[in-house]
Amino acid sequence: MLQFLPMPGLGLGLRNVHFDHILATWPEVDWFEAISENFMDSGGRPRHVLDQIAERYPIALHGVSLSIGSSDPLNFDYLAKLKALADETNAMWVSDHLCWTGINGANSHDLLPLPLTEEALAHVIKRVRIVQDHLERPLILENPSSYLTFKQSTLAEPEFFRHLGDETGCGFLLDVNNVFVSCFNASEDPAAYIDAFPCDRVVQMHLAGHEDCGSHIIDTHDQPVRADVWKLFQQAWAKTKGAATLLEWDGNIPDFAECHAELLKAREYMNDSGAASRTSKPSAPSMGGHSTPIDFLIPDAMERTVLVEP
Repeated sequence: MLQFLPMPGLGLGLRNVHFDHILATWPEVDWFEAISENFMDSGGRPRHVLDQIAERYPIALHGVSLSIGSSDPLNFDYLAKLKALADETNAMWVSDHLCWTGINGANSHDLLPLPLTEEALAHVIKRVRIVQDHLERPLILENPSSYLTFKQSTLAEPEFFRHLGDETGCGFLLDVNNVFVSCFNASEDPAAYIDAFPCDRVVQMHLAGHEDCGSHIIDTHDQPVRADVWKLFQQAWAKTKGAATLLEWDGNIPDFAECHAELLKAREYMNDSGAASRTSKPSAPSMGGHSTPIDFLIPDAMERTVLVEP
């Protein structure tokens, strides 16, 4: 199924501060990504704007509340609304994150990490199959940014993704900034992560800015893409062979022209991707930062999910 998905080029995250500019100018952007939850329940202007944009541009939907890793039952009311939105906007694909967002019906509105174990993998495989059957399309899952690791984990994240793709046929959204953030916080090599990732299943990539706090990095999406992330993107682009690429900017959002100009920087790295060099291993954060593995004793982890504050 993944081989039949389009490769639309360079896209931007659709943000309401840019609505008027887009509708007035119909800018030369290849495609837009819309946050699913911002439009699923909206019958007002946001939905009207999305419908107009979807008539002229390819649209991808990107969610933050699927909670594919939670031990709560899947929310079929949510899935019905998501499927309706995807059908009505003729979405190229539907994506979300490899994470959990809540427990006992409460949404934390955060993308919380999973223990990367065989038990968690089996749990997510089962749920991805159900979601794909319900949506009648492949689910595309993103690597989240993380600020801690679980001592219970037995699988590296790229390995977890590889098994997940092999068992379900789902695709992946490789967030290059998240790779850099997570690897720095865990004192791991982001270039090695990209080398190990199943890039043959990558449908889309994300680029974004982050805040370097010295001992740790926070995924803020509120500034331009850092030089180290561009270099990592160059490596990833060479391995994905044409995955759709999108710039996210969610805080301190500049005008549309500045966002678009930042996105177009990707062309330089795409053109030179054949000469991409491996990035060096990031400096290890201090043990006072968020990279220290947390020793959680979680028996039957997928039966009892625990909120963790990094």
